[in-house]
Amino acid sequence: MKVQFAPLNIPLRRRDFQTAATLQWVFSFLALAQCCLAAFVLLALSDWWMAAVLYAGWLWLDGDTPSSGGRRSHWVRSWNIWKHYRDYFPITLIKTVDLDPTKNYIFGFHPHGVLVAGAFGNFCTEATGFSRLFPGLRSHLLMLPFWFRVPLFRDYIMLGGLVSSCKSSLSHLCSRPGGGNVAVLAVGGAPEALDARPGALTLQIKNRKGFIKLALKHGAQLVPVFSFGENELFDQMENPSGSSLRKLQNRLQSIMGVAMPLFHARGVFQYSFGLMPYRKPIHTVGTLGLLSRGPDSVSQCVGHCVCP
Repeated sequence: MKVQFAPLNIPLRRRDFQTAATLQWVFSFLALAQCCLAAFVLLALSDWWMAAVLYAGWLWLDGDTPSSGGRRSHWVRSWNIWKHYRDYFPITLIKTVDLDPTKNYIFGFHPHGVLVAGAFGNFCTEATGFSRLFPGLRSHLLMLPFWFRVPLFRDYIMLGGLVSSCKSSLSHLCSRPGGGNVAVLAVGGAPEALDARPGALTLQIKNRKGFIKLALKHGAQLVPVFSFGENELFDQMENPSGSSLRKLQNRLQSIMGVAMPLFHARGVFQYSFGLMPYRKPIHTVGTLGLLSRGPDSVSQCVGHCVCP
């Protein structure tokens, strides 16, 4: 395979800052949890073991926080590094309607993509101006509960506004008195990631009605959100339904709860292979959906989402 190297005359801001910001994001998704777990184990086995014991006690006391709104930090969400991450692709958040800050919302995000780059950039950081575009609203990206069991890692991701995707967590966000909460849910979840590849769009929608029922129950507003370009960021090994690879991936997902797409794209200094995403623009747009209480509301809303 011929390797295509990046040219040397690329501006410093693009080569160093944007690439470094995106590299740390990829690392955070793929390896930071394992590093945090290893650090905790090493701490427990060191002379500082008492610190590990105290932190374990803190984990027990703080165990409900990921499903009770989390612990956002506007300071962390506003780090300058996220602007460089945004500009790497770039990522754009397009506002189509004003949202009442006295209400709670569920943003049904499509597609999941491989690493939900658009959802992270738009709703876990202030790089695209979420708080400026929607004053009075607080965005929370829902993530598999598994990750909030990892020491240290769970505290870091909560600072960006990530919370558990369990039912009680979504209910908590949707039922906040006075409104102001936005629960961002990648509706297709892990299975949708296995079909994320350039030029393809396979969504998992019809059998995922639980979030609509919760919106009806708590009176939250539903906002369908689509991220154009999300599936263009990574190539993926062919894994058609029924193939041996797909069966293995489905089996691992049923056991571990997380998808294991075998993806690749480009590297830091060359364009031919690696785990860095391609520089493809991501445009995220949504519109306010209408939910009415009634026996047919769920099926009607799902039908509207699938066949607008």
